[in-house]
Amino acid sequence: MVTLADILAAQTLLQGIAVRTPLFEWTTSDDPRKLFLKLENLQPIGAFKLRGAYNKVASLTAEERGRGVISYSSGNHGQGVAYAARAMGTKAVIVMPGNAPKNKIEATAKLGAEIVLVGPGSEERRLRAEELATQYGYAIVPPYDDEKIIAGQGTVGLEILEDLPGVGTVLVPVGGGGLISGVAAAIKLSADSGSGSRVKVIGVEPELASDAQASLRSGHVVSSPVGLVSQTIADGLRTQSVGAQNFKHIQAYVDDIVTVTEEEIGEAMRVLGSNTKTLAEPSGAVAAAAFLFRRSQLPDRSVNVAIVSGGNLDPALFPKLKT
Repeated sequence: MVTLADILAAQTLLQGIAVRTPLFEWTTSDDPRKLFLKLENLQPIGAFKLRGAYNKVASLTAEERGRGVISYSSGNHGQGVAYAARAMGTKAVIVMPGNAPKNKIEATAKLGAEIVLVGPGSEERRLRAEELATQYGYAIVPPYDDEKIIAGQGTVGLEILEDLPGVGTVLVPVGGGGLISGVAAAIKLSADSGSGSRVKVIGVEPELASDAQASLRSGHVVSSPVGLVSQTIADGLRTQSVGAQNFKHIQAYVDDIVTVTEEEIGEAMRVLGSNTKTLAEPSGAVAAAAFLFRRSQLPDRSVNVAIVSGGNLDPALFPKLKT
């Protein structure tokens, strides 16, 4: 399990690499609750994934980095690994699903990574990456099921507590579980100092990819069929199950997980897209969607944060932002 010291060490490492993203108040006159958006869409790669990817690549030995790194990703993690590898002079190979948004594939390639395309299943890309790692000696940089990845993503939670001590609820998108594992650990482990003791951490995922909610409810990791998961508009959350290490952190630190519909994700995207600062891809809009449409399922807190995990919006989806 990741410790608070692990997350604090990652925070020190990431200074000057990852942006300390702002909290943007997004409160309407007809809702007494306050909502602040944690704008991870403002990272250099347009998503939070840089934090964990850089923390992991930096932890490798010089010999490991010399052989090159490989990862498997639907888009944003691949960009994070490619960015980190380029910064450290290391070759990066990214296995991506062929149905990933074209803009994410192109952005990853522009960062210098070699792209290998496979089918839509998250397990398929993991297995292909492991095969190539065995064949060529690459060091694997997992997208979420890794303590260095979790610790890096946890720095988001530290920043929220530092910048908004009165926060009551933090809403976090859930795919493979890296972000929520780190954020929940950072917040709950800070409870010893009093800052995180009253904060509720709530995961949010699409109804079409509700494996994390099912896992938390059942007490064991549940996998969703690829045919269902691949239908969600939230391409960054199309993982079939949370990672084993991520599930341990979810069980220990996450208060609940709620789901949102495709229509609700689209409406949240439209509302967020009314301001260029808050432009979100579908995966980045799910937390705000929960705030808008799942009030009865959320803790009754006056001060809330929704993490906008990414803003790498597929141009083909821009019509959803129209009124």
